[in-house]
Amino acid sequence: MDKIQKALGKLAEKERKSVKEILTQLKAHGTGNLNTKKLKGREDIFRIRKGTMRIIYRTDKRGDVFILMIEKRNDKTYNF
Repeated sequence: MDKIQKALGKLAEKERKSVKEILTQLKAHGTGNLNTKKLKGREDIFRIRKGTMRIIYRTDKRGDVFILMIEKRNDKTYNF
C-alpha cells in the first residue's frame, strides 16, 4: 500500500469524498477554481487547501501531476 492510499484510509468518509473530488477535478480540468498556491522556494510543488486538508503535488514539464502527500494541516505538513 502506498502512502497516498494509506493517507486516504485515515480520513473520514466525508473528507475522503472531498479529496477524491479534488483529485478528479485536478486531473480533468487543472487547478481552475481550486485553492492552489505554489510553495516557496520550489518551482514545481504546489498545495491545494480544502478546509484543514492539504494536498501537496508536483508538476513536471509535460504537465503531469504527481501527488506527494494528503494530510490534515499540522506543524509538520510542509516539512518534506
